[in-house]
Amino acid sequence: MDGFWNYLIESKSQIFMLLIEHIKLTVLAVGLAIVIAIPVGICISYIKKLNKPVIAVANVVQAIPSMALLGFAIPFLGIGTTPAIVMVVLYSLLPIIKNTNTGIKNINPQMLEAAKAIGLTRFQILVKVQLPLALPVIMSGVRISAVTAVGLMTMAAFIGGGGLGYLVFSGIRTVNNYQILAGAIPACILALLVDFLFGIIEILVTPISLQKRTSKNLVLKLKKNKKLKKFIGVIACIVLALFIVNNIPLKNNDKTISIGSKDYTEQEILCNILSEAIEANTDISVERKKALGGTQICFSALKTGELDMYVDYTGTCYGDTLKYPPISDVEKVYNTVKKDYKEKFNIEVLKQMGFNNTYALAVKKETAQKYNLDSITDMAKVGDKLIATTSLEFLNREDGVIGLKKKYNFNFKQEIGIDGTPKYTALMNNESDVVDAFLTDGLLKKYDLKILKDDKNFFPPYYAVPIVRSEVLDKYPEILPIIENISPLITNEVMSEMNYKVDELREDPNDVAKEFLKENGLI
Repeated sequence: MDGFWNYLIESKSQIFMLLIEHIKLTVLAVGLAIVIAIPVGICISYIKKLNKPVIAVANVVQAIPSMALLGFAIPFLGIGTTPAIVMVVLYSLLPIIKNTNTGIKNINPQMLEAAKAIGLTRFQILVKVQLPLALPVIMSGVRISAVTAVGLMTMAAFIGGGGLGYLVFSGIRTVNNYQILAGAIPACILALLVDFLFGIIEILVTPISLQKRTSKNLVLKLKKNKKLKKFIGVIACIVLALFIVNNIPLKNNDKTISIGSKDYTEQEILCNILSEAIEANTDISVERKKALGGTQICFSALKTGELDMYVDYTGTCYGDTLKYPPISDVEKVYNTVKKDYKEKFNIEVLKQMGFNNTYALAVKKETAQKYNLDSITDMAKVGDKLIATTSLEFLNREDGVIGLKKKYNFNFKQEIGIDGTPKYTALMNNESDVVDAFLTDGLLKKYDLKILKDDKNFFPPYYAVPIVRSEVLDKYPEILPIIENISPLITNEVMSEMNYKVDELREDPNDVAKEFLKENGLI
């Protein structure tokens, strides 16, 4: 418990900043959902033919997994906050539409007849009779959507949108329970607070004649309570001020580039190393877009100009992006990637860094002793007795499980796809026998695992390479020597040690990056 409190104290500024981001994104998404859904709900209550089709579409959207919807939105909306907000808006529509429609349809017909009898127009009936009477039901739908939106908005961090999900994803990736709790607990408290506030609003908008005695008394007390009114006013002013401050366009440096990273420790460290070095040695400002998910998200963002640079790996570029069959020729892989990226995408592939973060298979030392495992060939002989937990990407790639089984002619007893570091947890809990790993993973050292030799040289070379849009390099040629001075200094041993400091020693990736740069006289 002391460790958790210490973490909260050390990271309080980051947690507060991410909380504000989370509130801002959630309020914006729920606000847009209300603006869209209430008119749609009103519309389908009048036009009966639209009722079933609209509700059916909203139901289908609600049934789509959030990650799938987010992934589908990225090619059209890019990365950052926009696709995250769109996803949450779409998920928030159904409860509000249905409750608006239900609230209006369930009003006593005799009351509507009386309104007509005194000469009210249809619009006046809607505004003065139907909406006030339906408002409690509508607010119930808004309340459900708002609480759900708080949880869904954690997904924004997966594509660089910020919010408390950043801490949750980072904690899962580094097996840091303190970090997971630091993101999850504020999100839970925020959801409860939102539910409480909307519950009060729901009571306040309910006509006195429709309320129970206890609710009537509560409403009267709330309306007479001047302190509560002042408190609500202060809270509203604070929220408004935060939004204004957050949206004031600051005077930015005209010379700005964006550097991104994938969603694991090594990538964040490399992103910070390049960013810190460029800012320290030039007058260029760097916008960091970290933890953006997998290769395709980062590469798509690079092609569309939402990113200017990130570090990829030659084997990934060659096999996953360019779709060539995996080979082990280091020079051919690099030259092909450099040539094709320039010709097909106008992207420059810079000099290879000094480490080869290729794939490997790892087992616990007890497993290696039990089956006498030293190489993948040894493992193939007993593969039908072993359960493999690998990343989803490795499970579905030709340079992963698919090609590996063909090359070594074997099958696992079971294959389970688990993204990120939970695969190591499964291994240590004896729920798995084999995991995929990168040779520089800090968790290999943490768990003291046995790396199996790739004795048939199946895995392609995965040398890290900074890739940058050509127009950015043309505009800022001064960044090239800075990057190329760094590249040879990061060896397998250096990268592995930096990963270990973050994954096991709980050091901040930016602090680790600065320490590396200072040790090598680069800043």
